[in-house]
Amino acid sequence: MLRNLLCIVVAVVATAICFPMTLVVALVTLDPGASVWVARRLWGPILIRTGGARVVVTGQENVDPKRPTIYVSNHQSTLDIPIHFATVPVNFRYVAKHQLKYVPLIGWYLWLCGHIFVNRGRRDKAIASLDEAARKIRAGTSVFLYPEGTRSDDGRVLPFKKGPFALALKSRVPVVPITIEGSGSVMPKNSWNIKPGPVHVKIGKPIDTTGFAENDREGLARAVRDVIIAQSLELGGKGGDPERVTAAAGVEGDSPTRNAS
Repeated sequence: MLRNLLCIVVAVVATAICFPMTLVVALVTLDPGASVWVARRLWGPILIRTGGARVVVTGQENVDPKRPTIYVSNHQSTLDIPIHFATVPVNFRYVAKHQLKYVPLIGWYLWLCGHIFVNRGRRDKAIASLDEAARKIRAGTSVFLYPEGTRSDDGRVLPFKKGPFALALKSRVPVVPITIEGSGSVMPKNSWNIKPGPVHVKIGKPIDTTGFAENDREGLARAVRDVIIAQSLELGGKGGDPERVTAAAGVEGDSPTRNAS
C-alpha cells in the first residue's frame, strides 16, 4: 500500500513538474524535439524507478534516429508509455486518442510537442489525422503507435487496428516492431496495485513497407504482428492468436462487441 501511494504521489509531482518544463523548453527553443527529451530523460526514468520496474532492453541497434520510422508495439500497461520514451532512443511522437487532448498538462504537452491525436469515432477526422501524421513522417518525424488500440487484459497480443498500417503504406517508411513483456505484471490494466519486477523490451529489425501493395494493410499488419508474437514468446510471454490479425472497424481489443472509444 505504501509503495502504491508513493507511486501515485511521485507520478503526480513528476508530471506537474516535468510537463510544464517541456512547455517552456518548446517555447524557448521552438523545437518540439527538444521538449521530448524531458520525457525521455527525466519523466520516464522517474516513473520507471519509482514503480520498481527493472527494464531490460535489446535491439536498440535497430533504431536509426536519422531515418523517419513508424514504431509499433503491443500494449500491456500505462507504464508502457514512460518505458518506451526511455528505451527507444529517438525523439518520436505518439499517436494518441483524441480524448487525451483535453487532459490538463498531459494534453497540453502532447499538443504543443507535436504528438498526433486520432478521433476513432469519426472516420473523416481519423483519416485527416492519418494524413497529418503521414506529412510529418515524410518531413522526417518518427511516430510511435499501439495498434491494439487498448491495453491487453492478460498479456496476449490482441488483434491490430488497420489504421497504423494504412499510415505506414501511405508514408512508405520502415516499420519497427517492438515487444514489451512484463509491464502488465508490474502495473496491471486499470490498477495502481504496483508490484516491482522485470520488464523486457525487444526492438525488432525494421520491416520494409515498399514490398507491400498500397492497399495491403492486412498483409503488413500480419508481418508486424507475427514478429511481435514471436518476440513475446522469446521473452516468456503468452504470444497471441496468429490468425486473428486485425480487428473489425469500430472495435478495439479482443471483444467483438467492444466499441472503440
